[in-house]
Amino acid sequence: MSVTIYHNPDCGTSRNTLAMIRGAGIEPEVILYLETPPSRDRLVELIERADLKVRDAIRVKDTPYFELGLDNEALSDEELIEAMLANPILINRPFVETDHGVRLCRPSEVVLDILPEALGIPFTKEDGGVVIDADGQRV
Repeated sequence: MSVTIYHNPDCGTSRNTLAMIRGAGIEPEVILYLETPPSRDRLVELIERADLKVRDAIRVKDTPYFELGLDNEALSDEELIEAMLANPILINRPFVETDHGVRLCRPSEVVLDILPEALGIPFTKEDGGVVIDADGQRV
């Protein structure tokens, strides 16, 4: 199983997603996208394969989103992509790619949609929220 996660270790959702992947016995390729942002083509591919609109892939919280005027609905997808490439903090996270597809894993348990190998393995988030209970059932 090949798994890639575009990860920000300062993000609890990203850490929980990575922990679920590893809990399934898979060591993913971890891309610290703030240090090594994806190329334009790769970013567009991730967004398309995750079946998102570009605007849905932009992070607003704790970013320069408003300062850059990205809330302007008249901006094109190309302009939004340019902003994301210039300011990788604007790329929402974590994007995860597996053999089963690509998802923006917010909340972290969305990873289970493309990582059935993790189902049945108990998992509790950092904040104590149970994702998969002791019986291996998704909560």
